[in-house]
Amino acid sequence: QVQLVESGGGLVQAGGSLRLSCAASGLSFSTFAMGWFRQAPGEERDFVATISGSGDRTYYISSARGRFTITRDNAKNTVYLQMNSLKPEDTAIYYCAAAPLILTTHRGYEFWGQGTQVTVSS
Repeated sequence: QVQLVESGGGLVQAGGSLRLSCAASGLSFSTFAMGWFRQAPGEERDFVATISGSGDRTYYISSARGRFTITRDNAKNTVYLQMNSLKPEDTAIYYCAAAPLILTTHRGYEFWGQGTQVTVSS
């Protein structure tokens, strides 16, 4: 049974930082690309960042480039999203997901976590 468990969300002031973690189990972690997505109330689920199984390739949504960094530790079956210079518009539920290849759309991601809330106050 595959499980993805996110943690690290919370309330932070604009300009602050958070580090999200996603611990995976039940899958051959290093063979999956991992992605971070977010969904604000009343909005669609949007792509944020993704990283290849080996960690050598990453892609970001333009608004995250330069502020967010996605990394992974295959020895710990964990993917991270370091978020700096946070803005109120980053407020959303953040989800991690696993896909058999690197993708920048939610279609194709096979496994999803339950999400963690990130709230950025102005």
